[in-house]
Amino acid sequence: MESKRDKLYSYILQQKNLRKKMIAVLLDPDKYTGSEQVPYREIGKAQPDFIFVGGSGINHSIEDFVLALKQHVDIPVVLFPGDVQQFTPHADGLLLLSLISGRNPDLLIGQHVKAACAIAASGVEVLPTGYILVDGGKQSSVERVSQTQPLSEDNPHAILSTALAGQLLGMKLVYLEAGSGAVHAISAATVQTVSEGLSIPLIVGGGIRSIQQIDAALQAGADLVVIGNHFEAHPEDILPFTAYIHQWKP
Repeated sequence: MESKRDKLYSYILQQKNLRKKMIAVLLDPDKYTGSEQVPYREIGKAQPDFIFVGGSGINHSIEDFVLALKQHVDIPVVLFPGDVQQFTPHADGLLLLSLISGRNPDLLIGQHVKAACAIAASGVEVLPTGYILVDGGKQSSVERVSQTQPLSEDNPHAILSTALAGQLLGMKLVYLEAGSGAVHAISAATVQTVSEGLSIPLIVGGGIRSIQQIDAALQAGADLVVIGNHFEAHPEDILPFTAYIHQWKP
């Protein structure tokens, strides 16, 4: 019997099996302070599959931000944490990220140990995720904070091997990340190489700014695309981008 804690992952698997694509709007609480308003209206109209909440270094209350989100929109809120402090039991889910592209032990297991008891007691659905940084053309905040190097698209076999290692370790998702504000999105060739080698769902994010880039990622095998920076500058694109993804057919 499916437990409540498996609801989000069951949805992701169902959509993947139906060849339906998904989108997550990524919100960084630090970007929405003062005069910058969260685009509740645009998100509510668009009805993306998920709202991811997180950033590489959050200075404001993640709990207050999540509670405010849930008052305004009825969309699953999934934490996308940069460290152990970015957790609240009020979220619907948690991407438990292991930065498998790097060799920083704190981001492979250290942060997880610190947060494990609180997460286990919370009832929040946990989505173990193999997180892979791919060179997006400039140093990303994740790269800087993690003190790790991204993988190069010049060596797609290394990216695939890393993704497969995550799958073999029991990760439920693999997330290819070009980084916040990347100069370029991850290439369709890289996405296709990884997608064809995996049996678990594939998330792709970073540097996506257009319908054409979305289409390229989906055609290559991405199951879920994540867009953050572009929507901060252009919230009016949340609705057309989401509609395109939900209507997409191979």
